[in-house]
Amino acid sequence: MRVARDQEVETLAGVPEMDQQLTNDGPKGSVRWWAVGLAIITSVALVIGAVLPRIQARTNLRKETEEMALPTVAVVKPKRSVPAQELVLPANVQAFVDAPIYARTNGYLRRWYADIGTHVKAGQLLAEIETPEVDQQLRQARADLGTAHANLRLSEITAQRYAGLLRTDSVSKQEADNAEGDYAAKKAAFEAAQANVRRLEELQSFEKIYAPFSGVITARNTDIGALIDSGSSGGTRTELFHIAQANKLRVYVNVPEAYSQSAKVGLKAALTVPEYPGQRFEGTLARTADAIDPATRTLLVELDVNNPTGTLLSGAYAQVHFNLPSVAASFILPVNSLLFRSEGLRVASVENGHAELKPISIGHDFGSEVEVVAGLSGNESIVVNPPDSLVSGEAVRVTQESSGSREAP
Repeated sequence: MRVARDQEVETLAGVPEMDQQLTNDGPKGSVRWWAVGLAIITSVALVIGAVLPRIQARTNLRKETEEMALPTVAVVKPKRSVPAQELVLPANVQAFVDAPIYARTNGYLRRWYADIGTHVKAGQLLAEIETPEVDQQLRQARADLGTAHANLRLSEITAQRYAGLLRTDSVSKQEADNAEGDYAAKKAAFEAAQANVRRLEELQSFEKIYAPFSGVITARNTDIGALIDSGSSGGTRTELFHIAQANKLRVYVNVPEAYSQSAKVGLKAALTVPEYPGQRFEGTLARTADAIDPATRTLLVELDVNNPTGTLLSGAYAQVHFNLPSVAASFILPVNSLLFRSEGLRVASVENGHAELKPISIGHDFGSEVEVVAGLSGNESIVVNPPDSLVSGEAVRVTQESSGSREAP
């Protein structure tokens, strides 16, 4: 125990000396520690300054790459079409009555009396045909008719005589019946000869060609001396004249299926032709086909247009202007917003930064714009010039939004 107490005393005795030593070495130790700390901080700062920019650059590059990978699109808003719009459709103008004129007999053209552009009346003589063969056949038939008439007369007298003799039993019943049968056969032969004469007379009457109705000659395909073939011999028939009645015109229009229910009989329309710019001719819808053409998905309608002065020419190309009420809400889109896919016509709308392909049905094609009659609500943002590879759900970046296209005329 004494030894332990002595060591404790020595320890206590040595404390002032240690304190003095720490006091003497204090400033130098502090400087040393500050230098070490500063070196560490400088090293860390250098490491952070060299590494962080690279990390930031890599992050920015990845972000830019992802943004550049997104398709950049411009969008437009669909424009609602007006409730009643003018529908302009191409049309074909035809004469109200139009017919080719053929020959009904064979021969040679003797002369013609009407050329193209000639206005003729119904029953007016147009041409004459020489038919020497038919003339000879008619003479023969009339001679045969004379022979048949003579035979008939003789047979009639014989039958009457035998009938009188039979009453006095001067002849047998068989002889009287033979005479009566011969008379019946000769009568039938006479009637056949009469019919043949009438047939050839009718055929001879076809030497003269008359206008079937009043109109204008639009074609003449024969000349004096030309061989005329009626086609009864199996040859190819060629029309001699073509006549059209153009004081009233038929105008045929193919109306798209979307407007077929608005195309009713009695509907008024305006007709325009290139040769009279700015001038309109009134027409009335007279009849429809009452069936949609499965090839064109259109309804064929006919308009009647009065043309008393012959201002309009048959066969002309025209445009028909209909004022049709819209049967349903429709919208106008630029044609470059359409996507033609194997599953059908589509447009791409942008919703929450992603593309959605929507099926649509179009009505009238205005050239640079189309009318959409089904598939849109009007609130969509429609992509203009969409990429062919665009699919539903794909993220896109919108660069601008246009005000949309004009309203339908």
